[in-house]
Amino acid sequence: MHPEIIRDKPGVCPICGMDLVRKKEDLTRLTDVRLDELLQPTDRFVVSSIPVTALQKERVAAEVKALGVVSYDTRLINTISARVSGRIEKLYVHYRYQHVHKGARIMDIYSPELATGEQELLFMLKNDPDNTTLIEAAKQKLLLLGMSEGQLQEVIRTGRPSLTVAVYSNYSGHIHEAGNTMPDAGEPLQRTDVSATMGELPVKEGMYVGKGQTVFQLFNTDRSWVLLQLLPEQAPVKTGDAVRIAPETAPDHNFRGRIDFIEPAFRKESKTLTARVYFDNSTLQIPIGSQVTATIFPSPATGDWLPRESVLSLGTDQVVFVREDGGFKAHKVETGMDYRDRVQILSGLTEVDSVAANAQYLMDSESFIRIKK
Repeated sequence: MHPEIIRDKPGVCPICGMDLVRKKEDLTRLTDVRLDELLQPTDRFVVSSIPVTALQKERVAAEVKALGVVSYDTRLINTISARVSGRIEKLYVHYRYQHVHKGARIMDIYSPELATGEQELLFMLKNDPDNTTLIEAAKQKLLLLGMSEGQLQEVIRTGRPSLTVAVYSNYSGHIHEAGNTMPDAGEPLQRTDVSATMGELPVKEGMYVGKGQTVFQLFNTDRSWVLLQLLPEQAPVKTGDAVRIAPETAPDHNFRGRIDFIEPAFRKESKTLTARVYFDNSTLQIPIGSQVTATIFPSPATGDWLPRESVLSLGTDQVVFVREDGGFKAHKVETGMDYRDRVQILSGLTEVDSVAANAQYLMDSESFIRIKK
């Protein structure tokens, strides 16, 4: 029989002469999607049969990557002030970043107030030596004006007033003029004029200072901190978490520490939180301003996870394609940590939802995705 011969009534095959056989009806039921589903807008519904996946509840010991910069520990920024008003007769520091040690002589000040106090003390010692109360009060006044015990005894021994008083540093560090603002390590570093940062100090001999005026600032780098920038989705990071720091200038010389403090507010023009890691820089000697990469080890987190390929980023929105009625619809989800090849899902899905295993296959570059929230 020749199957290509078809008639609408019984008969014989004109080729071989055999009787035509009645064609049986196809009893297979059609399982295609409905027409109204196929005609839905492409930015809302996608017909596909790609593999699907679902949420997996797991306990994950994640590692969080962060960038940061080495900065001054502001608790070790100290000041050198003038206890008396007067004129700077001699200056022993001359340029920014000059290192001084505790007890180093910074400047000599001529002060009429101090000279008057010395003359009063010498007058009482000469004319009323038995009046110990006034003499001790005069000594105490000179000490409070910044005169050292050795200078005071020298004045008493010689019987002549000292024309100047020496100002010593009570701290160690490198020196800057008062009011110097160091670069904020939480903000992007910009190129600066080297001559402006490494040049001479504006304080000069012959200048006048007021009583209580801050003349210099001292920045101590023996203890520093690393300021790490944390994205909002890295919120599981908390105080006390272990961290490994690798300076970009010497990645092999990494060191370990802990998150000591997380600033509770965003810095100006920043959308990241700042975490501080204090460390001993006396031996490491990592330059201030050095860029670092950090690996934070937060406590293991239990949550719902999807493969990273299942989540599509649309800028500020994160989208997955949920299987519905023979196709897929885009749903907005809230994501948490991003760890290796998985993404934590905080909300927007249930355990029974089936989502496309690879959202990129359903992405149409020619159209905008309308999200079902």
